Amino acid sequence: MTTETVKGFRDYTGEEAERKSGIKEIIKNVFEKYNFEPAETPVVEYEEFVKGENKNDEAVSDIFKLKDKGKRNLALRYEFTFQLKRLMQNRKLPYKRYQIGEVFRDEPTSSNRLRQFTQCDADIIGVSDSGTREEAEILSMANEILKKLGIEPIIFINNRKLLNEILDDLKIQKNKEQVLREIDKFDKLSENEIRANLKKLNAEKIIDALKQGEDYFNKFESYKEIISLMDYCRIYGVKILFSPTIVRGLSYYNGTVFEIKVKNVRETIVAGGSYLVNGVQCTGISFGLERLLILAKIKIVKEKYLIVSLGEDREAIKLAQKLRSKNKIVSIYYGKPSKALEYANAYKIEKVIFVGEKEVKAKKFKVKDMKSGKEIVLKI
Repeated sequence: MTTETVKGFRDYTGEEAERKSGIKEIIKNVFEKYNFEPAETPVVEYEEFVKGENKNDEAVSDIFKLKDKGKRNLALRYEFTFQLKRLMQNRKLPYKRYQIGEVFRDEPTSSNRLRQFTQCDADIIGVSDSGTREEAEILSMANEILKKLGIEPIIFINNRKLLNEILDDLKIQKNKEQVLREIDKFDKLSENEIRANLKKLNAEKIIDALKQGEDYFNKFESYKEIISLMDYCRIYGVKILFSPTIVRGLSYYNGTVFEIKVKNVRETIVAGGSYLVNGVQCTGISFGLERLLILAKIKIVKEKYLIVSLGEDREAIKLAQKLRSKNKIVSIYYGKPSKALEYANAYKIEKVIFVGEKEVKAKKFKVKDMKSGKEIVLKI
């Protein structure tokens, strides 16, 4: 029997797991500061519900399929957005919810692409007018989270309605979705490759159109939404950049789309946009926790204590409970002092307290700092 993980799945332990948990906590706290409420949804759903109306999307084609004992066709969730169809029912709008959890995709793997990953989503269901005010709030929230993680974001925006207007203006009526999918590859392929692909669809002229300046885009009605979003983002103190080649792969987006990148990294680290759910206009954003784990410039510092019982188990437990009542992180070690110090080093526990007969009588305990080697006396 092999104990290896399945390809595309992995374990997180020790410092890495603590760091992941710390990043999750930062994201959660900012989500809640903007008054998004938490939600939890099942990992397993009916396959038909998971696929929804977006059966041709690449992400949907990569869902994990399974059957239960009743031979029902089920699937693992590949994202959280489709589950909003159920969560939004009978809710007073706007409904602001966030969710942090595991999603699954049966797709090719790489060093930074797993089949199970943690997604951190925040969505507003039921936005006003064009939704640019809510989009600006979402981008402000994303900007704040990334800055707290020591990441300097570069926020790019575009608008699906604008792209559709441009396609109509150029009289490109056939294979619109396929044309948009090719445009979306600008961060993966060279312009020549994309031009060659679009030529097969008789749509290569869109590349030159997207290279035009602001005067060109100003003639389209949907460009007003780009200007409006930029204005609201200025109020929040958030800088955004218009990028006419951003499409986002999922077909349900129907308005603004955004991608957040960082210098010297090709992949998008955060993305989202506006879309319809049950005929209601919504907007949302999604963070991939594993990518943030690589990029975050933060250190999770936790003060940990190891209490070493030298034949004084009862007193060691009492001391541990006193420290825990003051929200300290405490382990108790029952064994030889030399082994205790090895244990403390292995788990990066910086404070070690020895509890022996002498210490109990004096009600004074030595606290050894494993980093500096210094000792202080803790009086109880």
